[in-house]
Amino acid sequence: LGLDMEELEEIEEDAGLGNGGLGRLAACFLDSMATLGLAAYGYGIRYEYGIFNQKIRDGWQVEEADDWLRHGNPWEKARPEYMLPVHFYGRVEHTATGTKWVDTQVVLALPYDTPVPGYMNNTVNTMRLWSARAPNDFNLRDFNVGDYVQAVLDRNLAENISRVLYPNDNFFEGKELRLKQEYFVVAATLQDIIRRFKASKFGSTDSVRAVFDSFPDQVAIQLNDTHPAMAIPELMRIFVDIEKLPWNKAWDITKQTFAYTNHTVLPEALERWPVDLMEKLLPRHLQIIYEINQRHLDHIASLFPNDVDRLRRMSLIEEGGTKRINMAHLCIVGSHAVNGVAKIHSEIVKTQVFKDFAALEPEKFQNKTNGITPRRWLLLCNPGLAELIAEKIGEDYVRDLSQLTKLHEFVDDDLFIREVAKVKQVRGAGRAPPALTQENKVKFALYLEKEYKVKINPSSMFDVHVKRIHEYKRQLMNCLHVITMYNRIRRDPAKLFVPRTVIIGGKAAPGYHMAKMIIKLINAVAQVVNNDPVVGSKLRVIFLENYRVSLAEKVIPATDLSEQISTAGTEASGTGNMKFMLNGALTIGTMDGANVEMAEEAGEENLFIFGMRVEDVTELDRKGYNAQEYYDQLPELKQAIDQIKSGFFSPKEPDLFKDVVNMLFHHDRFKLFADYEAYVKCQEKVSELYLNSKAWTKMVIKNIAAAGKFSSDRTIKEYARDIWHVEPSDLKIPPPNEPRDAAEDKTPNGTAA
Repeated sequence: LGLDMEELEEIEEDAGLGNGGLGRLAACFLDSMATLGLAAYGYGIRYEYGIFNQKIRDGWQVEEADDWLRHGNPWEKARPEYMLPVHFYGRVEHTATGTKWVDTQVVLALPYDTPVPGYMNNTVNTMRLWSARAPNDFNLRDFNVGDYVQAVLDRNLAENISRVLYPNDNFFEGKELRLKQEYFVVAATLQDIIRRFKASKFGSTDSVRAVFDSFPDQVAIQLNDTHPAMAIPELMRIFVDIEKLPWNKAWDITKQTFAYTNHTVLPEALERWPVDLMEKLLPRHLQIIYEINQRHLDHIASLFPNDVDRLRRMSLIEEGGTKRINMAHLCIVGSHAVNGVAKIHSEIVKTQVFKDFAALEPEKFQNKTNGITPRRWLLLCNPGLAELIAEKIGEDYVRDLSQLTKLHEFVDDDLFIREVAKVKQVRGAGRAPPALTQENKVKFALYLEKEYKVKINPSSMFDVHVKRIHEYKRQLMNCLHVITMYNRIRRDPAKLFVPRTVIIGGKAAPGYHMAKMIIKLINAVAQVVNNDPVVGSKLRVIFLENYRVSLAEKVIPATDLSEQISTAGTEASGTGNMKFMLNGALTIGTMDGANVEMAEEAGEENLFIFGMRVEDVTELDRKGYNAQEYYDQLPELKQAIDQIKSGFFSPKEPDLFKDVVNMLFHHDRFKLFADYEAYVKCQEKVSELYLNSKAWTKMVIKNIAAAGKFSSDRTIKEYARDIWHVEPSDLKIPPPNEPRDAAEDKTPNGTAA
């Protein structure tokens, strides 16, 4: 057709239907489940507006609506034949025939299906996203006041449920619309699952008094954090109120069906819904939650008589002030398996956050270290490196990433070292290749020059920190290092300095004041650094606007140094860290999240590990963190902070950053100053190694060779075997054009997950 594929890819909008790692993880998991031949469905909401587009105006973040469906979405297929009702509000009636939820408002859930193809195995799974629709008699049936036009306009109220994604990452905002969204996706999905279960079992979807005994053998539901926690009381409501199962049987089936993945330990991120909101919106569910809690507490009391404090700690209902429902507690009690997403995180979940629950049922708690799909995060985004690896070890590694260990044989192969350096294009790697196979850094440098009108030196070290902006991720500490480098260059302009391009990017939640101030500060520092003639091309600072998946695919393959510098014990896993490792970047990081396992796989000497460990943070909390001490003892830290405080970076508004400085001294939960010195010293080691292109590239190869563990295929195999009890299959099912009977013996048994 004379169309250019790359040009088409550039035009297509990202489906930005998640906030950060959580949504992207789900996408990697769908890819792996299809590639492993699992009969799996991904369920979610078809938001009309996804994560906002970020514009930087005068250094500040400005949000714009993400109208991603403006030109239509060719990959989805609406399925009105599977539309389902979802109920809200109303009241509960206790009748002779059982409990009824009546006088509810109905919203319809319209499913849209998107195909999820496995890698070269002819398997195509489904992602089903629900869109909210008002019923046609909405506001017209109950009491017709004659304002027909207003009634039709009011349909928007129902349809607002799937209008927009809440843009908070690692933060709970207890809004009624958000709870509606959470129940909406859960209620539609469970009806869909039960309809499919009944059809497979009885060949019809009539309410034959189903024998639900086999339900957990046919269905496994994984709760991606607590956001779908309402599935637990909803399934109980269906079993008890509608299918008339006895409570104990219903509860047993429910527990065997659900498993819960915890994704964060930050207290402000834990969902705690006010009881009065739940009572108004979902009165029957509140009753069921109370009943679950009563039986749960009775059990605890029988094991620990007179331990009222334990009952208080373990209750699903938090008393004191406004009564709230602790959704994580609901998930733990209602699931047969609970997991964290990296070894260190799962330990913290067991020994700190949910220690009472782990003491009660230790066998329930597991670890499933996160992973990434090598199809998107190597083959698609870095074809040059993928091809180079295939030349050495064959193409099978794409489906079995553990085969990357074979690259260890080539760590000392001079030709391979040169070729790896050339794909990235590091210093001293020879002349830039022809434009056709433009190497990653050169290509990205040209992109930056086009988008940001700044001249980038492609042989400088690309030092990249991209992720959601959050205090715990410590973009501020990176910023302090940038200021420190700047001051060193100015102090001694003649001294050898390893040139760097520091790239920081990510979105801040619109209501997160401190995160937005951090973005402004980074841009203010960039303004000064990039326009100082003394600095020249030695140091460049760029804030990468509107960081998203499609931009990650460009920046990650071009990165030399990956910044993973959260305070130990705060980043559950991280997955960007894995993407950088697989794409030939070296990591500077703390012993947090999956960094710990990356160091374990590659050898700690092949990562730039610095700073406090979890134990050190605990000890510092015990003795009390005093920021002032560090400020007084570290002259370079003092200089940097004084510059921020005095308005050196904001001359027109000298006290612009007073909130940031005040936070750093008086309520910095993430202890930046305590790790500053170790971070700066570690960065000096990074610069030193970068001067030796060959030694640097050898370390890169060792990292790539050790990245195999971090495939989401490995993660999903562990979920499948340890939690869902299904067997992955690497059989290629026959293509549709092959006669079925000829292929019968090749067809794997499908089990629903």
